[in-house]
Amino acid sequence: MQYSVVHLIYSFSQDWQRELLEQAMCDIGFEVFDEADAYIQTAVLGANKEALEALIAETDGAKIASIEQCEDINWNATWEAEHEVEDLPMGVHITPHCAFGAGHHETTSMMIEAMLEAAEDYRLDRNAFVLDMGCGTGVLGIMAKKCGAAHVVAVDIDDKSVANTLENAAANHVELDVRLGDAPPEGEYHFIFANIHRNILVAQIPLYAQYLKHGGEAWLSGFYADDIPYLIEAADAVGLQHVETRSKNEWQWIRLKK
Repeated sequence: MQYSVVHLIYSFSQDWQRELLEQAMCDIGFEVFDEADAYIQTAVLGANKEALEALIAETDGAKIASIEQCEDINWNATWEAEHEVEDLPMGVHITPHCAFGAGHHETTSMMIEAMLEAAEDYRLDRNAFVLDMGCGTGVLGIMAKKCGAAHVVAVDIDDKSVANTLENAAANHVELDVRLGDAPPEGEYHFIFANIHRNILVAQIPLYAQYLKHGGEAWLSGFYADDIPYLIEAADAVGLQHVETRSKNEWQWIRLKK
């Protein structure tokens, strides 16, 4: 998959201004931010270049220095050189191949900690059906199976993440129902785990509510404290009750119940 990099020049006075811009760029299709460089699939950039230019034009404190196509290199090798392989509770071993979620990031670790607690108090057991939405490396789905879940559906929009999830599931001797897609598949779930961008969460919350069993829980992460009111408002509108919030550094996690 060919990528392009947009080199930006920032003159923001506050960190939140840059974070707000990056969130808006995620909506356009940007996937990775490294200092003042933003990476996006070349085909996606081509379809959204006017939207990017309009966004930057209306953002005081940001300019585009240049845009170039990335060298066609082995991204897996580059990623693995920069990200440590993680050994997690219950003997889970995750190898990331260009996918988010090796277990070390705050958003992932909060999910794992909550999962272990749910297994200990028998909310997550051998009868549980689980959806891992935006599975990345498959770490949350694998942990759910290790905690005793009966069936786990793992979904991601990126075919590389699907392949990585299948590889990690096999390495950890668990079976996941892994699918390529950008929306939660219809089903009846006791738990839905979604560690993805705020705007995607807001858009998908109605489907989470529709597919959760009565008493089921949706765990959301991947956002900041300022995003929580938008998520709770979207949840309230479809009958999901906010029951818990956790945080690690600037990252947030919330638990919703049907």
